[in-house]
Amino acid sequence: MAELKTKKTNASVMRFLRSVENEPRRNDGIQLLKIFKGVTKKQSRLWGSSIVGFGEYHHKSERSSQEGDWPLTGFSPRKSAMNIYIMPGFTNYQDLMSQLGQHKSSVSCVYFTKLEKINVGVLKQLIRRSVTDRKRRYNVK
Repeated sequence: MAELKTKKTNASVMRFLRSVENEPRRNDGIQLLKIFKGVTKKQSRLWGSSIVGFGEYHHKSERSSQEGDWPLTGFSPRKSAMNIYIMPGFTNYQDLMSQLGQHKSSVSCVYFTKLEKINVGVLKQLIRRSVTDRKRRYNVK
């Protein structure tokens, strides 16, 4: 089976966040670090060069031959938007998605431009529920 390309590293999460050029995105990233740590009770790790992940589980893709470890949840301050990774996807969270605020989403990512446009309480619930669902399905580290 093919391994996932994105792997956890020992790089400093804070050093990475402080290096984000866009100041509002950098500040949102530092706020999200606090939010995710508080909700997950997990330490952050940098996955690849730009994903701040929390927790870990072993994943085997149902759509491809990829297999490997992946964070339970996390975020990445990208140039165009902040990406939030909700690994189970959103099928079971439509009640929360409708209350989240100004965002876009894809299979397992929420995209937004400013944290101030997101309902942080709803984001916390979304993170908490998605992590709980991953823990039920996978052996979580």
